[in-house]
Amino acid sequence: MLEDNGYEIKILNTINFKKSMKYNPFAYIRSEKDILKLVQTIIANTKGEGEKAGEDFWVKAEKLYYTALIGYIFYEAPREEKNFATLLDMIDASEVREDDETYMNPIDRLFEALEKKEPTHFAVKQYKKYKLAAGKTAKSILISCGARLAPFDIQELRDLMKEDELELDTLGDRKTALFVIISDTDDTFNFVVSIMYSQLFNLLCDKADDVYGGRLPVHVRCLLDEFANIGLIPKFEKLIATIRSREISASIILQAQSQLKAIYKDNADTIVGNCDSTLFLGGKEKTTLKELSETLGKETIDLYNTSETRSNQKSFGLNYQKTGKELMS
Repeated sequence: MLEDNGYEIKILNTINFKKSMKYNPFAYIRSEKDILKLVQTIIANTKGEGEKAGEDFWVKAEKLYYTALIGYIFYEAPREEKNFATLLDMIDASEVREDDETYMNPIDRLFEALEKKEPTHFAVKQYKKYKLAAGKTAKSILISCGARLAPFDIQELRDLMKEDELELDTLGDRKTALFVIISDTDDTFNFVVSIMYSQLFNLLCDKADDVYGGRLPVHVRCLLDEFANIGLIPKFEKLIATIRSREISASIILQAQSQLKAIYKDNADTIVGNCDSTLFLGGKEKTTLKELSETLGKETIDLYNTSETRSNQKSFGLNYQKTGKELMS
């Protein structure tokens, strides 16, 4: 039906990779700013190794290393090697020897050659900061990096993300229907979808501003069903407040409002506040019911109270007052 009406169909399937079109996040990196956004999305939606994974120092160290490697790939690698497979190969080649601080692995030699050619290179700056870590510390960083990107050990996922067929940056140019299929029981590969949505919103906003004078020629509506299973889209509380002016809209669909708070914490209220309409199909989650009732407010009702005393002398009383009652309770 969509094809009959002139829509081009795109599919990203994280349940069955063989039925999915290919998606390569590296194809949408245009600047160093995009590298930082990609790294942030990876960190936000994957887990490192053990207790250290949640500690600020280790997370920052991982970010430095990812940024250095992706920066090298973006600037120096040939087009066919700009993908996650190359990133994983570089991490695998990053051997560290605790008893030999002078040992240089193949990646050290790559960056040494790049520094000689261009000392102020973006990737070189990040790598030198990472190399400040001692042997034992660097080894822990690499272990966490390996654990975080463990899903890429599956060859099918590497193949899925080697090339790109989605053409995300064209969604606002012509009529396109993009179907994103994710598991509602297993979140192992949901980080792929988080990266995709993060890139999609940023690409479309940039294109609206830089090419079309602020508004896309074709409205892009995102129906985000099972939004809680997508994962965390960095800065989504800011994106949802600004995308509407670019001819982009988002419908967030949840089982309960508490799901949003579990992922976006204090920013959940900001996200809800930027949704101008709410459609409630029923539910039993108390927090959602309470917030919905408070949002609807109260109505004024007439309240009559009658009283009667039965004794030797009968008495009868009538009290009338106006009071407030929740519209939904």
